[in-house]
Parts: sequence; C-alpha cells; structure tokens
Amino acid sequence: MTKVDGSALESVAATALWTLRNRALEAARPKSPFSDPLAVQIYQAIDYDYAKFGRPSQSHPLRAMALDLAIRSHLDRHPGAPVVALGEGLQTTYWRLGGPRTDWLSVDLPPVIALRERLLPAEPHITGVPVSVLDRSWMDAVPTGTEPFISAEGLLMYLEPAEALALIADCAARFPGGGFFFDSIPPWFRDRTLSGLHLTARYTAPPMPFALTVSQTLRLPQEIPGVAAARDVPLPAGRGLWRYGFVKTLADLPPLRERRPSITLLTFDRPAG
Repeated sequence: MTKVDGSALESVAATALWTLRNRALEAARPKSPFSDPLAVQIYQAIDYDYAKFGRPSQSHPLRAMALDLAIRSHLDRHPGAPVVALGEGLQTTYWRLGGPRTDWLSVDLPPVIALRERLLPAEPHITGVPVSVLDRSWMDAVPTGTEPFISAEGLLMYLEPAEALALIADCAARFPGGGFFFDSIPPWFRDRTLSGLHLTARYTAPPMPFALTVSQTLRLPQEIPGVAAARDVPLPAGRGLWRYGFVKTLADLPPLRERRPSITLLTFDRPAG
C-alpha cells in the first residue's frame, strides 16, 4: 500500500504527527487503558520520520482521554451541542467517542485539513474548516443559539500570550453557556522552548510563547469577562506509574503544582434570559 507523505506538515503543524505517533504507539500496547485503533491505522499510513521526535510519551494519550471525558460530560448536559475542535491536527476524538450525532467542526490550517480529509473516514457530522484559529471566521460556522464545547488541545502554548487570552475572551463573548478545554505548559518549560528545545539531534520543538501555572489558570474567571468558572482537570489513570493515585497527589503538592503542565476546563456564563 502506498503511504501518504507527511512532510507537507511543517513547524507547528508537524506537531500533529508527534502527538499522533504517541497516541498510536500507546494504543497498540497490550493492556493499555487507551484505545484508538484509527490513530494506529493512520499512523501506519503516513510516511514520515517519526523517530526524530524521540521517545514516546504517555502524556498525549492521557490528555486525549481527559478530553474524551470532558466532551462526554458536556454532551450529557447539553445534548446535541456542537463540538468545535480548534487546532485538531490528526486527532481522532470523534471516533473514540463513538461518532456522536452532533455538529463537529475541525478547525486547522489548510494542509492539516487536507491530510485529515485524505486519511480519515468521511462523516456527515464533521465539517473541516481550513483556517487559522486566529481567523475568527470559523465562529460563523458554529450554529447560533447553541452552547458548544470548544477544545484547544495542544494549541494555546503555540500562540502569543495576547492571542491566546483574546481567543478565550472572544469565545466567552460569542458562545455563552459553552465550555473551553485547553492545556498549558509552565513558565519554566516555555523558557526552554524559546531558547531551543531539542527533542533529538534532528528535531527542535517549535517555540511555545504562552504559559500558565495552575494558579493562573484558576484565576481566569476573575480576569476574562464571560468566564464563569475554571477547573483543573486531572489526567486519567495510565500505565505503569501513571496508574497510581500517588502520582496525582505529588503533582498537586506545592511547589510541584506550579511547575507541572496542566489541563483546564473553563465554563462560560449562561446566556441571558
């Protein structure tokens, strides 16, 4: 079978292949708690030098599991609400959730959307929107009067701080009652990427200018109009040490709490009336 060339994805867009590799390898492990057969399939269908990303990590598949749980919870409370996946990359969230019958918008750069459409099954509920998330025209594709779940998984850290905060603020103003899921890196890790973070001799991670500590994410309701609440989302249990509760306990102790990556779920103020 002829493989698809993945080299068209560059810089930040190439991180879609990094996270795909980590999810696929984890899903292929025996007895892994993470299941993603479609990720395994498209990982094997793309011709790319995955080895340059270095050793695989459980962090990306566990983050994906946390996203799945958050979307399920939102759809349980808001049946039929649309899902907006910003910077979705080669995520296969829709299929892991069993193909929910709801509008699903996949917003990403044109080369990424083109690769998604070539590799992933066509689904009537999924609409690809080939624009930068900074181009707010994607908002016009969200059905009006709904309370969407918006995911920004693995996205905000690649934006400038003002861009990331403005994106959250604009979503809160435009989509009252919605939810916004994102992950953050801590400031010390941001600084490493800005000075050149070499995962291997052949790959340097793109700069990640936007960083927040856990405390800073939890203060967002006081700082951004329209944000009603913020919750620190724990990673689900994984494999090896990641399966034990003491890992989470340690991660929540100061000063580790302020130095670890975090996942945050924001809820927006309810619609007036």
